[in-house]
Amino acid sequence: MERSTKNWTGWRFPVLLLSAMGLSTVGDFIYLVAINLLVFQMTNSATAVAGLWIVGPAAAIFTRFWAGSVIDRSNKRRLMIWTDIIRGILVALVPFMSSVWGVYVLLWFISMAKSFFAPASLTYTTTLVPEEKRKRFNAFYSLTTSGAFIIGPAIAGVLFLIGSVHFAIWMNAASFFISALILLWLPNVDAKQTAGLNPLSIQAIVQDLKAVVVLGKSRLLVMVVLGVYLVFTLMTFAMDAQEVVFTQQVVGLSEIDYSLLISITGIGALGGAGAVALFANKLSIRILFGGGLFMVSIGYLLYAFSQSFLMIASGFILLGFFNAFANTGYTTWYQYQIPIEYMGRVTSLYGVVLSLFQILFVLGMGLVADLMSLRVTIIALALLSLVSVWALIFLMVQPNIKQVFTDVDQTKIT
Repeated sequence: MERSTKNWTGWRFPVLLLSAMGLSTVGDFIYLVAINLLVFQMTNSATAVAGLWIVGPAAAIFTRFWAGSVIDRSNKRRLMIWTDIIRGILVALVPFMSSVWGVYVLLWFISMAKSFFAPASLTYTTTLVPEEKRKRFNAFYSLTTSGAFIIGPAIAGVLFLIGSVHFAIWMNAASFFISALILLWLPNVDAKQTAGLNPLSIQAIVQDLKAVVVLGKSRLLVMVVLGVYLVFTLMTFAMDAQEVVFTQQVVGLSEIDYSLLISITGIGALGGAGAVALFANKLSIRILFGGGLFMVSIGYLLYAFSQSFLMIASGFILLGFFNAFANTGYTTWYQYQIPIEYMGRVTSLYGVVLSLFQILFVLGMGLVADLMSLRVTIIALALLSLVSVWALIFLMVQPNIKQVFTDVDQTKIT
């Protein structure tokens, strides 16, 4: 009894943090469904809905250049609370907009707030959660996000039935306020990390960018791994962007078949997150990160060569299940390799690069698909993702490099 009480005490704050972050994630999925439906109801235009997918990334790119400097100079818990409150207020205002341009403006600022919340929460988590609990925490967070992927849209659908799109959006706003309330119960753990930096200014932001470059040069192997992971992420993102067209026009599935595939993927992701939550502490970072990505790439390969519903469903289940392993391994590895005092800036700058390339890849995919068949394009992307994973695994087994993938916090010994 005494041992279980001690275990709960050690997990009390991480569980509260998981609850707050989980609520925000569920809120994001409710909002994603509701805002698309609202804009379509307002305009009856697919182009207007597509605009939502441009405003968010554009705002993120604009914000992340300097968000990291703010995050590393701020109290992370307080910043997370305020970004939740700001998002809650802005989301609550969306139904009052009479023009789609008003919705776009609110979405711009909501995306800006999210650009602060994500890196701040990662930095705060790394500080709050003890090293020995990081893998298990990240596994439970993966379980939370996988659950949100299924629960969020389902909750949105129920809210549409019992109320309206506006009601769903207001409930989404409430979820951000509840998340902020939970965060108030968490401790302030990063006062020392914010004390030694110069006040925020344009000159300070430039110095911060230079500091990240210097850090990258001193941790070149870590930057190489991040680069390889970036390639993998871009390949899979480009495939996901063409998912609807590929499954219906190339494979020949119906809309009902596609909806079923999404549900199957969600169930696979939830099952994988549950498995990794149970076995995370027994698996090394190399198994979680490298092995997880390898199985995800095999899932995409099955998807690329699919000729039937059964084959594509097998690929979706595989990539959904092992994505939880890969995400847990990557997040834990990242927390071990990037110093906490730099984490906000590195995460934000990496996000800028990722967002820029994502936009370029989506535009480029349209051009490539016009020049060659979509099937060939998807197969090429799947093969490139597999090659990037093999490159990562090759790094993991090299005797002079594999210490970068140990379950030891390198920021404390280098």
